Amino acid sequence: MAEEKPKAVAFFGAQFERQIAAGDYQLNPFEVRALPFLSGKVLDLGCGLGNLALAAAARGAQVTAYDLCENAVEDLAERALASGLDVWVRTVDLKGWRPEETWDAVNCIGLLMFFARADALAGLVAVRDAVRPGGVAVVNVLVEGTTFTAMFDPDEHYLFRPEEVAAPFAGWEMLHDSVEEFAAPGGKVKRFRTLIARRPG
Repeated sequence: MAEEKPKAVAFFGAQFERQIAAGDYQLNPFEVRALPFLSGKVLDLGCGLGNLALAAAARGAQVTAYDLCENAVEDLAERALASGLDVWVRTVDLKGWRPEETWDAVNCIGLLMFFARADALAGLVAVRDAVRPGGVAVVNVLVEGTTFTAMFDPDEHYLFRPEEVAAPFAGWEMLHDSVEEFAAPGGKVKRFRTLIARRPG
């Protein structure tokens, strides 16, 4: 019997199928904000369809992209190959992931809230540890105040306290820091905190 996929993987897998069918590869607002900071050797954690990975590669970055949604990874691999851009993509379960090397920029948009608290907080530390001196981390997560939870497994998600997001990056140069709220279906809201920080070099 096949192992049941996490609810978030099924949720986003269906969303990605719709986007692939429609040829919808637009960057979202968080990706647009992150793009100028992604240069050199870049790691994209939870890359989804890889729109940001390809955009960074088009600007000269060498991108490694990981995601658990197989349809998104397969589509990105095909588009990267067709484009000739420097993108290496893999299907990876990022729960419990720890870096074995460092990058000039590590992008982690919309991923860590899909883990239970201990793994979510450890994921922030993993992002921090993956950034080389002088490099940049981009982190975007849902925080307390979010009421739209349709994509979450009941036991496998965490809405961060806003101060928890910044804690691992104490002493870094803050290049961007915002909390933003977006309307969601059913009169609910999604509240995000986004940090872009440079590690001391």
